[in-house]
Amino acid sequence: MIASISWGVVAMLVGVIIAFQLNFWQVNGHIFEILTSWLPESMQFKSDGVQFLTFGRLRPLHTNAAIFAFVGNMMFSGIYYSTQRLCNTRTYSDLLSKIHFWGWQLIIVGAALTLPAGLTRGKEYAELIWPINLAVVVIWVVFALNFFLTLKVRREKSLYVALWFYIATIITVAMLYIVNHLQIPTSLVHSYPIFGGVQDALVQWWYGHNAVAFFLTTPFLGLMYYFLPKAAERPVFSYRLSILHFWSLVFIYIWAGPHHLHYTSLPDWAATLGMLFSLMLWMPSWGGMINGLLTLRGAWHKVASDPVLKFFVVGITFYGMATFEGPLLSIKAVNSLSHYTDWTIAHVHSGALGWNGFMAFGMMYWLLPRLFQTKLYSRKLAEWHFWLGTIGILLYIVPIYVAGITQGLMWRAMTDTGQLMYPDFVETTRAILPMYWLRIIGGTAFIAGAVLGGVNFYKTWRSRPTKYDEPVHQAPALSKHYDGDLVQPTSKLVAVTDTAKKIDVFSTMWYHRKWERLPVKFTVLVVVAVVVASLFEIIPTFLIRSNIPTIASVTPYTPLELAGRDIYVGEGCYNCHSMQIRPILPEVRRYGEYSKAGESVYDHPFQWGSRRIGPDLAREGGKQSDFWHVLHFANPSKMTPGSVMPRYPWLLVDKLDYDGIPVRVSAMRAIGVPYTEAERDNSVDHARAQAKEITARIVQQANNDTQYEALEETQVIALIAYMQRMGTDLFKKPVEKKE
Repeated sequence: MIASISWGVVAMLVGVIIAFQLNFWQVNGHIFEILTSWLPESMQFKSDGVQFLTFGRLRPLHTNAAIFAFVGNMMFSGIYYSTQRLCNTRTYSDLLSKIHFWGWQLIIVGAALTLPAGLTRGKEYAELIWPINLAVVVIWVVFALNFFLTLKVRREKSLYVALWFYIATIITVAMLYIVNHLQIPTSLVHSYPIFGGVQDALVQWWYGHNAVAFFLTTPFLGLMYYFLPKAAERPVFSYRLSILHFWSLVFIYIWAGPHHLHYTSLPDWAATLGMLFSLMLWMPSWGGMINGLLTLRGAWHKVASDPVLKFFVVGITFYGMATFEGPLLSIKAVNSLSHYTDWTIAHVHSGALGWNGFMAFGMMYWLLPRLFQTKLYSRKLAEWHFWLGTIGILLYIVPIYVAGITQGLMWRAMTDTGQLMYPDFVETTRAILPMYWLRIIGGTAFIAGAVLGGVNFYKTWRSRPTKYDEPVHQAPALSKHYDGDLVQPTSKLVAVTDTAKKIDVFSTMWYHRKWERLPVKFTVLVVVAVVVASLFEIIPTFLIRSNIPTIASVTPYTPLELAGRDIYVGEGCYNCHSMQIRPILPEVRRYGEYSKAGESVYDHPFQWGSRRIGPDLAREGGKQSDFWHVLHFANPSKMTPGSVMPRYPWLLVDKLDYDGIPVRVSAMRAIGVPYTEAERDNSVDHARAQAKEITARIVQQANNDTQYEALEETQVIALIAYMQRMGTDLFKKPVEKKE
């Protein structure tokens, strides 16, 4: 819990900083240069050394810290606390618990050091480099081992509903994480995913959507089923509803990922399948919300005076709102407006701040007096925390909903003559900047509430007794056979057919009581439900060639372009720019020919993006001169007035690692990209030759200014090579195959 609150404040602070960057780009590190500009030159702070503060590098840090550090640590807290009490036994191993805790904190520290340094895999919620990925898997196995061994030695016959959700979380997150993080390393800090293009997009959002489902939803539903009845002192509303809620959620959720890829190069059948299952998610999701809120029947009067219940009620309400909006956004017509806009950001934060945040804080306030055997330091501070958090959430999401809808409408607005009403992308950016200021206020209010929660935590700990009361509870060990074991009931219906009687017996769900006593069987059933859904979704895209038609003119990147693409990924450009033009008339008019599946077959990882803070780059190649790109990276707002993109002066200074190119080409060969051995062996010479050509053009375009000759050795040359290649393959003459 200490780790959760501490990392939570850090995650929220980084969130406020990157929100501020969208209004005032100088916060991207250049603020230090401005603040010290009045000092003597020797004392001025040059911005070249603070590239780790750019939006593209800090946003992954914010998302990973919020998900894995804040939510993850609080999730583990609740699972460790509730599992022991639901099993009537102590956690199997204190040593495994300590390894889990310290290992997880080291992983978070590793993420905090690598992501701002530009060391990333370039996939949302899956940015961590491969050594950290391995550490995550190892620590998750430690956690799983400790949990399942605790179930084995439990002294309670039946597994309570909260434990079902914990089982689903542990099993499914492991499967999702391992498959999506399969990769070929090129060094200790870099790798390429084995999937590329359409397959990579499908696997990523199979993971990305279900990371939300099985890391941010199912474990907190389990915590809801434990802590809400405890806080309300009321039993769960409906046992049978919890069964329907659990199994339908586990089976249906796993299919829904493709709805993140509507109108993209993903085969239409896959996107439609994702939409249909997303719509079906309304029922189990709201079943959980109803079960939670109706648990408060007879206890609603407590909500007015109990801050714990306040947090729980609002958290569950936000869960209901988010799980209503999610299926709504999966509808293709709605998604055509919302996708790539800030509408998605508002949706995500209503769930993260409202559902996860408020459930975490409610659980914290319930646990504090019990962990420290004293009264909560201040109910008034808790009330202030609640209201600051609630107002903060509303001030955050409402303006961003407005901003997102405004973006979508302006992007697609056309005149009576069929022309774009707002052809300059910057116009749409300027229109929503006032909404961004309101978001900053809301985020600041939310973090202020979290700080008050931290103060309450600390003060409660300070008031703990000098010596804790340590009562010893004992329960008899389970026997292999139970007296009065469950038997199939008989139907009490009369004057009906035998089939009707069988249906009546089935509807009692008596068989589920047997499953609850068999954790191995229960876990296997969860695995089957998740795996079957995943295989039906993913396998056809890998087996049916017609789903991803090849394009003869599409060839692998040159060695220099490959190096430039890695720089593009490392700078986190995908956080602001999409590379996917949808077959929608305003998009084609704005950006060019819509994207084809075959164009991205050699993209490891794919870079379709999920948000447009800047314009789409899928057809960027050839639109601007090489020299224009040099000036643009040096000072974007000078080349594009009104741009919120920060400067990237270090790209014009930092040396390009030519010697590291061959091993990257070799890794791409290993995952199926058709480079020849000769191309690998000569990759450095080829890269240097192309860099020399680009540098010569830059010098010529800069009126033969020879100072730009030094750029040949820098990263900007590789990045320009990649940007000039973007989207041009489709219009090239196909390469003739040699006999």
